[in-house]
Amino acid sequence: MKKLFAIIAMVAACSFAATSSVMAQEDVAATEVVDSAAVDSAAVDTAAVEEAVEAAPIVEEENEGVFKNLKTKFIEGGAGFMSLVAIALVLGLAFCIERVVYLTLAQINTRKFMKELADLVAKGKIAEAIEKCKGTRGPVAQVSRKAMECLDSNDRNDIGTIERTINMEAEVQGTYLEENCSWITLFIAMAPSLGFLGTVIGMVMAFDDIQRAGDISPTVVAGGMKVALITTIFGIIVALVLQVFYNYILSKVEALTSNMEEAAQELLVMCVKSDKCKK
Repeated sequence: MKKLFAIIAMVAACSFAATSSVMAQEDVAATEVVDSAAVDSAAVDTAAVEEAVEAAPIVEEENEGVFKNLKTKFIEGGAGFMSLVAIALVLGLAFCIERVVYLTLAQINTRKFMKELADLVAKGKIAEAIEKCKGTRGPVAQVSRKAMECLDSNDRNDIGTIERTINMEAEVQGTYLEENCSWITLFIAMAPSLGFLGTVIGMVMAFDDIQRAGDISPTVVAGGMKVALITTIFGIIVALVLQVFYNYILSKVEALTSNMEEAAQELLVMCVKSDKCKK
């Protein structure tokens, strides 16, 4: 019996040892799996970061490439004609910006202004109405000022004279609104014309190259044709840009002219109701 118990004990000990060894191996394997997963995850994160870092310079390089290509094409178009096109763009934009600023400052709340002016005229405060017009910018205020000064004058306060004064001042203010617009139209027409002139010059250069080489291969005529096409493209682009600004300016001029016409009608009604106006 003692030998039997001894054998059982030895078998149990061996089994426990074997089980412990297997469990240890499984733990090591699991740890290795976890470690490998962590390493893989870290590798994926590192790869994503590297891709994001590499993507940013690519975008910057693309932007730099666009400006570099434009600069290269501008130079390839020829310094003479491309400089003239660039000058037309700069001067045209200068006049456009000046008109946009002027017309923007000339805009006021016409309804509010005319209501306040009507209240002053109804109360007989013509002098205060004149001062209000002087302190307000824009063509509507200037037309109203002329009407108020005419109404305040003892020898020019009949309705016919007031109406003629309003119409004359409205024409003058309309001329001020359209000032320098002719220069913008000049540069709009000049830019593509310079481009087409460059096209003709480029074609002449191409034929000169053909004559010198005695051959009509594409390589010979490529330089002249490139100059012709590049100058035309830049001239049309400049004209399109200036045309957009010009149409915007015309829309603002039309809006201010409409406001002046409405104000003129209100001024006539205002003056007719005034006691200082001869009916």
